[in-house]
Amino acid sequence: MAKDVPPRWDRRMQQRLARGEAAALGELYDRFAALVHSQAHRMLDDEDAAGLVTREVFAQVWENPEAYDPKQGSMRSWVARLTHRQSVQRLRRAAAVAYAEEHGEGAVPDPEELERRVRSATAAARADYIVSSMPASLRKALELAYTQRRDYRQTAADLGVTEDEARRRLRLGLQLLSTANTRPLEGSSPPGYGRVR
Repeated sequence: MAKDVPPRWDRRMQQRLARGEAAALGELYDRFAALVHSQAHRMLDDEDAAGLVTREVFAQVWENPEAYDPKQGSMRSWVARLTHRQSVQRLRRAAAVAYAEEHGEGAVPDPEELERRVRSATAAARADYIVSSMPASLRKALELAYTQRRDYRQTAADLGVTEDEARRRLRLGLQLLSTANTRPLEGSSPPGYGRVR
């Protein structure tokens, strides 16, 4: 199958949504609601705001199914990009409101500070996603080393692996985590969510 051809499920889903099939939206929701909610929650660190973003994303999908471009990646990656954009918008609005409350009506936050907050929230969301999606063996090694303050020898003993294997797992886990800050902000999505638009 050519790389530019979306999976059959994605094509059918887009067609069904374009025809206005409510059952298609329900199926899409069942498949991606947990992804959308968890990504929004990682970005916003607010359960209610994550719920609002989830509703907004699925409303946007329902109203504009033709906006999905299969050449840009899977339906999953499109939904993740929509979630990221909605979360960033909500984060910016919340920061502006908080700044106005603190500094008075009409006060405008420093754009650089606002972008720094958005980048920080995006990187934190990516790091959380990377840790939650990495193999359990790497996640456990990192947890032992950084949460429980074990050195690589103690980590090896706790995991029942060689010291070389413990070092390898820690190194690989840290390499994966280091990518959290290296991706561009606009249109970016966590690893595994498809190509960037």
